[in-house]
Amino acid sequence: MKKTAALELRDVSYVADGKTILHGINWTVQHGEHWAILGPNGSGKTTLLKLACGYLWPNAGGVVLRKGEELTHLPELRKSIGWVTAGLVSEIPAREKVLNTVVSGKFAQIGYLGGIWGQASSYDYVCARRYLKELGCHHLQEQEFGTLSQGEQQKVLIARARMTKPYLIILDEPCAGMDPGARENFLASLRRIRSQKRMPALIYVTHHIEEILPLFGKTLILREGKVLYAGRTNQILKPRMLEELYGASFSLVRRKGRYWPVAN
Repeated sequence: MKKTAALELRDVSYVADGKTILHGINWTVQHGEHWAILGPNGSGKTTLLKLACGYLWPNAGGVVLRKGEELTHLPELRKSIGWVTAGLVSEIPAREKVLNTVVSGKFAQIGYLGGIWGQASSYDYVCARRYLKELGCHHLQEQEFGTLSQGEQQKVLIARARMTKPYLIILDEPCAGMDPGARENFLASLRRIRSQKRMPALIYVTHHIEEILPLFGKTLILREGKVLYAGRTNQILKPRMLEELYGASFSLVRRKGRYWPVAN
């Protein structure tokens, strides 16, 4: 019996302002799979994410299926797919305690207010503490969100996204703007969750090859709104692919399962 995919795009195209942004995208993410999406700016990565999360619909053809269904209840969809983006940081109340920031994800609201939005249970707080601990930031739970470093904020937002027990979490360029030390600390936290059971499927969006951890066993390469390659990461990340993607010659150095491009 064929398994129902977490996310499936069939011949999806999207047009904005008379310009085709995505051309006939075919892509399937199975439950529990972890994918990287690699592509330069303007390749269509953000549009693809918005289609996956239901913020856009394929207006130039194709179908987006989430858990095998085309039509869905949008409020429930927002809870079942977590999207962690740098833009969310500025919306979180700076003086909110980290633990409450995580708990607020249970109700898909910005800032935990309780009351009419829903009252968090003691179990919700147990879950929030566990998710923080799994990302190595349990010690931050009583700090104010605005006092955290950029990398710490991203980890808290991942914990927040897990509160609704989504089947898919999208990490949209989470390391953008981080210095090298902060980036490596953040990526080390992602490595910790590799062995965890019941982890939702992860999609990590970047235009830096060296951020693709061994955790992400599959990679989708986008260029000019088209799928250039899709499949196993270790079969796709090759010097030939880099030259095709970026128009320049690179060698690849592999260390501890990660790939580092070196210009020839």
